[in-house]
Amino acid sequence: MSVATTDHAVPSSNEPIWKPDLENADKNEQLRQPQLEEKVAGGSIAMGELKHNKLGWKRLTICLIVEAIALGSLSLPSAFATLGMVAGVLMTVGIGLIAIWTSYLVGQVKLKHPHVEHYADAVALMWGKFGYELTSVMFVLVLILLTGSHVLTGTIAWVRIVNDPTLCALIWGLVSALLLYLLALPPTFHEFAILGYIDFASILVAITTTMIATGIHAGFAPGGLATMTWSAWPPATITFTKAFLATTNIIFAYSFAMCQYSFMAEMHTPRDYVKSIWALGIIEIVVYTLTGAIIYAFVGSGVASPSILSAPMVVSRVTFGLALPVIFISGSINTTVVGKYIMGRVFPTSEIRYVNTRKGWAIWLALIAGLTVIAWAVAEAIPFFNALLGLISSLFISGFTFYLPALFWFYILKQGRWDATYKNIGLSIVNGLVFLFGVVVLVCGTYASVWDIMQSYKTGKVGSSFTCSAASYGG
Repeated sequence: MSVATTDHAVPSSNEPIWKPDLENADKNEQLRQPQLEEKVAGGSIAMGELKHNKLGWKRLTICLIVEAIALGSLSLPSAFATLGMVAGVLMTVGIGLIAIWTSYLVGQVKLKHPHVEHYADAVALMWGKFGYELTSVMFVLVLILLTGSHVLTGTIAWVRIVNDPTLCALIWGLVSALLLYLLALPPTFHEFAILGYIDFASILVAITTTMIATGIHAGFAPGGLATMTWSAWPPATITFTKAFLATTNIIFAYSFAMCQYSFMAEMHTPRDYVKSIWALGIIEIVVYTLTGAIIYAFVGSGVASPSILSAPMVVSRVTFGLALPVIFISGSINTTVVGKYIMGRVFPTSEIRYVNTRKGWAIWLALIAGLTVIAWAVAEAIPFFNALLGLISSLFISGFTFYLPALFWFYILKQGRWDATYKNIGLSIVNGLVFLFGVVVLVCGTYASVWDIMQSYKTGKVGSSFTCSAASYGG
């Protein structure tokens, strides 16, 4: 695929690789803020703009944590069991570093083009209206599917907590959908970030409890920890599809870039985003590596996904209860993001988009309800966990996290020809490799996920859609 070159002047070879467009960002902020303040007396639109311009880098970090670190992180021990301890650790750290880099590129596009509010706006800079519409569809679909996966996870949690197989599991799906709806109602990310602190505490407690419980359980097993069947290397029976499914579970854990534009659109100082992505990236790499390695070592090759299911029943029920906040808060932010995108697109010049009038609130409540119902339907129609994560990662996150940010550098951020300077040559190689990695994940990961889903249905491992059976959800 050919890449376009820009007409910017070629920078000198001694310019740093990391060079945010701070000068233009500062000018835009200095010009924009007085204009907003002058318009306050002008009505609800100006007030709405001020209301949606309060996010700082610390709360941006929290929003990114809510988006990225969810109960899916407890699927990583099963990925380690498939890949082996060495490959699992290397891939978790390596993919994390790549995600930090691509997120940096995503933010640079925002600084260079302040009008970008969602991912589709950035792609439109490369491919015009076609790129905008295509990315819009991908963006909305992936967020709805992510919300749906949290409905499914919520159902699994409720089934395990209540532990009453006579109750129809559909009830818990509806309860989960209702909670996701209520938590998605705050219309600004500055407000939503308050829930994020609860979310982060919830996942840390759930992970720590699972580690302690599985460690104690392994210690009291015959032979103790020495008998746990973990391995540094992949099992001899590993197949291509299983290896790629495990890889997509790790990739899914680093999916924060796709909502980054939506969050940055509310920042009062957008250039501070670099602090947020480094903070998030380091937290993710540490949490994911420790979670995958420690729980895999304690449980062994038979670790379940999510790994909470590997703990003793009583502990598993308690841990799922502790994880309820992260299940529903992390799921609801996806609905909020797609809802804000739709409001901005349908009402681009109206005060309705800011949800600060009665009509705005009425439309917002109805929109969030509709999106949640769709997500619930998806969750009930696709009652499986690992394959769903793998399919979402392969189809969508491969682009949002890898090959699209790489293309941003070639099309939007690169100054001069790709071979004009040693810096350009180096970054062209790096971003070219990131692009190829994203395409490989798209093609091979999608194949592996679809194959896995088909095999699961053929072997009867997946129950029917919209089932009442608690056994289909691990009950």
